Amino acid sequence: MRIFVAGATGVIGRRLVPLLVSGGHEVAGTTRSNDRASIIAHLGAEAIVCNVLDAESLFLSVSNFKPDIVWNQLTDLPDDQSLIAEFGPANNRIRREGTTNLLSAANAVGAGQFISQSVAWQLPGDGGRAVMDLESAVHQAGGVIIRYGQLYGPGTYYPYALPKHPRIHVDEAARRSLPALEMENGILTLIDEMTT
Repeated sequence: MRIFVAGATGVIGRRLVPLLVSGGHEVAGTTRSNDRASIIAHLGAEAIVCNVLDAESLFLSVSNFKPDIVWNQLTDLPDDQSLIAEFGPANNRIRREGTTNLLSAANAVGAGQFISQSVAWQLPGDGGRAVMDLESAVHQAGGVIIRYGQLYGPGTYYPYALPKHPRIHVDEAARRSLPALEMENGILTLIDEMTT
């Protein structure tokens, strides 16, 4: 299959793309930064520099690749966890406007499936409303929502310590995302089992 991964250089995207490539899929991955395009190429995918908030540019990128599946792994989060609140409005915009633009592009080119990341815990305030808006849009489009627990492991906000439940190791999160390819719609929740 041809799979268009928006957010290919994010913490899950960097792990997901090589899994898709090794599964025999043709993959294109997006980044907003020319500097990060080489990361995507190194992962074995076609690198596309594109801002999903630019609907026209995004449509051209998606239509040129002609994907069977559009996979949304987009976030707009800082590397420094202490700045999360400051990045909240931008991340909420990505969840709302970015998802809407991706869904529109996927629909316009006839992609057969849409998969989107979400979170497995309740966010406060507008962050929570943005998650609900994202999930509602994907649900109405007949897509698949993947609710990830808080990520831990290399490259996450919790490289050594465990966050509170719900949580999941980032490598496990990427690996356990793959069954979404076979789902027609619905919700896939990916969290560690809670042990007593």
